[in-house]
Amino acid sequence: MLSDVDIMIRVQAGETSLFTELVQRYQKKLLRFASSKLVNRSDAEDLVQEAFLAAFHSRHSYSPAFEFSTWIWTITLNLARRANLKSSRTTQRERDFSKLRATANGPEQPFHSLIEAEQSETLDRWLSTIPEPQGDAIRLKYFGELKYSEIALAMDCSESGAKRRVKLGLLKLADLANLESNDS
Repeated sequence: MLSDVDIMIRVQAGETSLFTELVQRYQKKLLRFASSKLVNRSDAEDLVQEAFLAAFHSRHSYSPAFEFSTWIWTITLNLARRANLKSSRTTQRERDFSKLRATANGPEQPFHSLIEAEQSETLDRWLSTIPEPQGDAIRLKYFGELKYSEIALAMDCSESGAKRRVKLGLLKLADLANLESNDS
């Protein structure tokens, strides 16, 4: 199996069909991250497609000295931040309807799907209320399954800075959970 770097070197040399392998390797993780950040599934899918297109079109600027994963995550993170500003105009009602429609098409029991959608919506809401660097660090760590060193590179901070962002974000999420459970 070729490494990401080897694939990119060959893509740069003209074997562009190999780029599909990188799409298959990263698409699910990028989509999980983008879905959390943008809430609307179709916007998240568009964003991930845009990230891969940007990476492909910029393939000649890729440097094998760096991991492809860092490069694609940085592109995705930047596009998500830009898209998040645009999508902030979407109404809560439209988001709720979109989530319910997505769960209705799932294979699970409808009741289970609704509970999952509600929990996911709550987490998305909480992540949107904490500072963006902390929310993004948590998304990269838990939805993208990145290592702290990869988060640091994608977010242009130190590894200890990435750890701190995740930790502070988790503490703020815990506070929000406690506040909400006390209000119930």
